[in-house]
Amino acid sequence: MNRHAGLRVQGLGLVLLAATACAPAPLTDKTPKAGGEMSRAVVDPYLKIQAALSDDSMDGVTQHAGEIATASSALGAPAMKIDTAAVQLASTSEIDRAREKFGDLSDAIDTYMTGLKLRTPEGVKVAFCPMVHRPWLQTASTIDNPYFGKSMLTFGRFR
Repeated sequence: MNRHAGLRVQGLGLVLLAATACAPAPLTDKTPKAGGEMSRAVVDPYLKIQAALSDDSMDGVTQHAGEIATASSALGAPAMKIDTAAVQLASTSEIDRAREKFGDLSDAIDTYMTGLKLRTPEGVKVAFCPMVHRPWLQTASTIDNPYFGKSMLTFGRFR
């Protein structure tokens, strides 16, 4: 093979590599369909964490974060950020750090839901804290801010 042919083959390989890197992440049969509902296996333990942090508590946070990591890993590559954020939250034992990692988890879930055009399960609302610029999910009809807990429990708004 001459030198120019070798460069063309190498260039083609780089183009194929770039195209593969830009391809959408593979879905699984457990990935919700567009317009469907966000997985209850993720939302239910998430809501328990939200309630605990709103009450200035760490009760069950680690366990429920682990449940989210397990559930999200079954949803395929599109849910990888949820899995990663849940694992990081599960390894936290200090409430301020847990609130920060809960924010990462909330962002990941919000991005996943928006990207797949999913709706929240019935009775679940999306709220937003303008102070930390982060969303969260909750079931209460009044704001229960998990980022500040009892010190600013009703601070925020519904989307």
